Amino acid sequence: MKILIQNGRVIDPARGFDQVCDVALAAGRVVAVGQAPAGFEADRVVDASGQWVLPGLVDLAVRLREPGYEHEGMLASEMGASVAGGVTSLVCLPDTDPVLDEQGLVEMLKFRAEKLHQSRLFPMGALTVGLKGETLTEMAELTESGCVAFGQADVPLASITTLSRALAYANTFGYAVWLRPQDKDLGKGVAASGPLATRMGLSGVSVAAETIALHTIFELIRGSQTRVHLCRLSSAAGVELVRKAKAEGLNVTADVSINSLHLTENDIGYFDSSARLVPPLRQQRDRDALSAALADGTIDALVSDHCPVDEDAKVLPFAEAEPGATGVELLLALAVKWSQDQNVPLVRALEVVTAAPARVLGGALGTLQASLGQLVDGGVADLCVVNPQAAWTVGASELASQGKSTPFNGYELPARVQLTVVGGHIAFERA
Repeated sequence: MKILIQNGRVIDPARGFDQVCDVALAAGRVVAVGQAPAGFEADRVVDASGQWVLPGLVDLAVRLREPGYEHEGMLASEMGASVAGGVTSLVCLPDTDPVLDEQGLVEMLKFRAEKLHQSRLFPMGALTVGLKGETLTEMAELTESGCVAFGQADVPLASITTLSRALAYANTFGYAVWLRPQDKDLGKGVAASGPLATRMGLSGVSVAAETIALHTIFELIRGSQTRVHLCRLSSAAGVELVRKAKAEGLNVTADVSINSLHLTENDIGYFDSSARLVPPLRQQRDRDALSAALADGTIDALVSDHCPVDEDAKVLPFAEAEPGATGVELLLALAVKWSQDQNVPLVRALEVVTAAPARVLGGALGTLQASLGQLVDGGVADLCVVNPQAAWTVGASELASQGKSTPFNGYELPARVQLTVVGGHIAFERA
């Protein structure tokens, strides 16, 4: 299908491109950014006057809830939510049921996702069998089946010996290991340690749970080229350690969730279970440090940390409620809101959800590496058309995800996706 998108403000953060022009698509590729070639006859013309035309978003943390948790989200519903949010590529975490630790499971998931013709799915393989932290998975086989990295999701490794072996093995074969820094013993609480958690009678997770894990990771990878991506940093102290590690030359990248970027522990309110999240919301100084680090590049990418939760699992006392929140449809709007609230250049706010996460994936993208998260001539035709004036209020009726719980419920957000194109076909169009 040939598509011509006319008169939109085309913004490609990867190359600093920002101007009103046309974009021509054909055979799954971008034919031209600027002026369509002579003789180009479009099957569909889209008037994007007054709207942004952006590279498709790349989200590094999405739970699709299949297999195993279909009551909280179906593959079709969560992939539909992704394209509704302009996300054309996503990494799904391995903590499904069964865990993504076998080649056949990964291949089945990819096959089912491809049949939906929506977002591109990049599975993360389990680092250890069953995520039990004991036996390493067959990383070579999982890579052949399509896994782009290996991690434990939110399950911390109890054994430093196992982590050391995993990092050494990954280094030998050039695999990337994605870890959420959390000490197994110190990370068992339900809220951030501090006066608020104490006053509310909630068990706390100290900042040390993050920093001890970071110190361990950095010590283990010193002197090697092991690629480690640090998932969902939550503290100012953690940010400083990552900044020093990068200055030292360690091969690390990091991301932060939309929750930690915008919210603090005060958003728990009167035991609001929608704010029961992992990692827990921390203090204002932590949020400020995370924001500054994302702006200056210490933190590479912004993620939705999409984790749809069944309503029955949320209408429980705070400490008993299941952690998680829907987020993939909010990623773009919250990136734009961050730009507006913190005076961050729009191009940086868009970069952290497009080109930057694509760079984190790097060589794992194969032939897509050169153009994912970008809008370039000859590149893959993944993009979204966004109305920057379309303010909207977050609510259950506005979300395509099967999970409706979010701490942003009732927030008025800027910018809304009107059209999403994946591989040259229209995957989503707002009525």
